[in-house]
Amino acid sequence: MSRLAILIVAAGKGVRAGGGVPKQYSRLLGKPMLRWTLEAFAGYPDALIQVMIGPDQQALYDEAVAGLVLRPVGIGGATRQESVRRGLELLEPEAPDLVLIHDAARPFVSPKVIDGVIEALEAGADGAVPHVPVSDTLRKMEDGRLVTVAREGLLRAQTPQGFRFGPILKAHRAFAAREVTDDTAMGELAGLTIVATAGETNNMKVTTPEDFTTAQIFLAARLGDSRTASGFDVHKFGPGDHIWLGGLKIPHSEGLVGHSDADVALHALTDALLGTIASGDIGQHFPPSDERWRGAASSIFLDHAAALVRAKGGTIVHVDVTILCERPKVGPHRDAMRARIAEILNIPVEHVSVKATTTEGLGFTGRREGIGAQAVATVRLP
Repeated sequence: MSRLAILIVAAGKGVRAGGGVPKQYSRLLGKPMLRWTLEAFAGYPDALIQVMIGPDQQALYDEAVAGLVLRPVGIGGATRQESVRRGLELLEPEAPDLVLIHDAARPFVSPKVIDGVIEALEAGADGAVPHVPVSDTLRKMEDGRLVTVAREGLLRAQTPQGFRFGPILKAHRAFAAREVTDDTAMGELAGLTIVATAGETNNMKVTTPEDFTTAQIFLAARLGDSRTASGFDVHKFGPGDHIWLGGLKIPHSEGLVGHSDADVALHALTDALLGTIASGDIGQHFPPSDERWRGAASSIFLDHAAALVRAKGGTIVHVDVTILCERPKVGPHRDAMRARIAEILNIPVEHVSVKATTTEGLGFTGRREGIGAQAVATVRLP
């Protein structure tokens, strides 16, 4: 079987989509677009995946790919063409047989489209590129007036554009001084035999704010199974000079008693996330009888639950935590808790809610014997 490489071009600086960051890092349903694109290739675990980013995008990239196992990232050039050449040269020592070159801004490419390109290459083509027919009426300006252009036979090229590795690298090196619009044009300069494969309308390139709106609608429809689940936890006070709450170490006249760090907020939220995928509770995944978890940071538990949701193709849409206690006061720490939870879950802080309430002196929290927390999480699943 041919050795496959996948080159993801994500070095662009375009911010036309809004949000103040390059479009490949803008979020679709709470997840960076680049991550959606990378996850579209999850069905090819043996492939060499090389991502090319801009020189000032490392922090954005690290956040977008957190938890994914990838090759060291490459730094792209001033143009897409240069970024592709640099990426091919990074892959050269691995000697792949085939390479798929894909735009980070096409997050909805399907296995059917990808497989179609690979099959055409395996059948002997030098290159294979997915296309869709032009369906709109086309016109151009000619001598100051609109002229209708016949659309019969016209096709729109998409990515991934696949090639035999050696010839396309040779072409990029030989014609580096020639400006081309895509890798197909580069292959044509080198005389490569390139065939058209079936593309899909859904394999859209997301560029403008209007594109992002369409993409959000498409994703919401594709992730049509929305699930909400709750979690609840309590811990009693004991000796100590601090507590862990919402992922923060907060000075206090007492500590909380528990096998781990006894962070009731993160425990409740962990159970809520596990509930969305019917995966039991925190005690099943991290038994209190297991000494490995004695004094463990509860962020480990929450990160594990989030990873299980992602493994099922899910997206964490929103989480809400309510802390029940008389002391300490939660208000001064609320924003920091939200930020810490968002960091652990790798979701925007705007999708995290933290609230607090007392029980008006009633019950164990009213008697200041401990702290309780309840949480609700909503996810979307394929």
